[in-house]
Amino acid sequence: MTTSATSPLQPRTPTPAAPPAPTAPSVATTPGSAAREKPAEPDFVPSFARNSTPAPATPQRARNQAHPADATPRSTRIIEWLCSYLPPSQRDRVRNYLVLMRLDRPIGALLLLWPTWWALWFAAKDFPPPGLLLIFTLGVFVMRSAGCVINDYADHDWLDAHVARTAARPMAAGRVGKKEALALFAGLLVFAFVLVLFTNALTIKLAFVGAALAAIYPFTKRVTHLAQVVLGAAFGWSIPMAFAAVGNSLPALCWLLFLANILYSVIYDTQYAMVDRDEDLRVGAKSTAILFGEADRAILGVLMATFVLAMTLAGTRAGLHWPWFIGVAGAAGLFAYQQWLLRERGREQCFAAFRNNNWVGFALWLGLLFAVALR
Repeated sequence: MTTSATSPLQPRTPTPAAPPAPTAPSVATTPGSAAREKPAEPDFVPSFARNSTPAPATPQRARNQAHPADATPRSTRIIEWLCSYLPPSQRDRVRNYLVLMRLDRPIGALLLLWPTWWALWFAAKDFPPPGLLLIFTLGVFVMRSAGCVINDYADHDWLDAHVARTAARPMAAGRVGKKEALALFAGLLVFAFVLVLFTNALTIKLAFVGAALAAIYPFTKRVTHLAQVVLGAAFGWSIPMAFAAVGNSLPALCWLLFLANILYSVIYDTQYAMVDRDEDLRVGAKSTAILFGEADRAILGVLMATFVLAMTLAGTRAGLHWPWFIGVAGAAGLFAYQQWLLRERGREQCFAAFRNNNWVGFALWLGLLFAVALR
């Protein structure tokens, strides 16, 4: 894909070709759903799609798997071990719910956990109160699970079922129904709200905004290429909540960290979207990976540099000592490594770059931990 000469962020409209000869319409079906028209194949092949390694499995094959293709082997073994203690009649249902909550892929929870911990340590200017640390850590995993459930509810038929990597997800494969998913989503929200009740009034009010962002995000990828920005706001809403819980206020430093986290989320979720970019184009999904086109690495580089600058300013504003800036330098080095991984835009390399952001978050938190200890 090349970008427009008038706007470096807009994909170029392909040159119209002669209409193909009429053919009989084909249909694609998923278990538990009516037949529907198969998405049309694109009439052009972007260069980044040509450079991608073909998907390892077709959606039809993936539907026969118990776990999606991108599940983590260790987490999958843990899920299977837990399910082995259940009555045989309940194992499949519980397994499907756990996979729907992405407990077989903990990387997403970690990417949400690090900014939450940054906020707690920044707000407390020391080790945060143990009770709040427990509440927010549990809340991260609960809300991430809730977000994954509603995301699959929104995407299972029109997107996930047509992408090889996601076709074995429980809803896309027809193993979990819509009513079950909505009930699970509601239950997780109730659990998260109970946790928030142990904080203060300001945090409780902010929790309603966070729940709304988590519910809205999955539907934005149908209408805007900037869904990753909405994801950043949803994932980063734990930052103002943490400041509110610790200090009952929302200082300027809180919003600086919140904006920095939006940059961080756009970086790693764009890399994640680059894995399936060619398939997303066929289905009609929107993402920053498609919006950026062949300028993706350059734009990601700008976002990375801006994020590093924002975190440097946050440390300066908070009066942190040198370990914080060592952590920021480590994050910058990891970003450089990600750019190297993305040089060919291969599927596995894009996914590796996405996962590497876990170490970016950890490096910053570790620097923050030592920096506040030296106060």
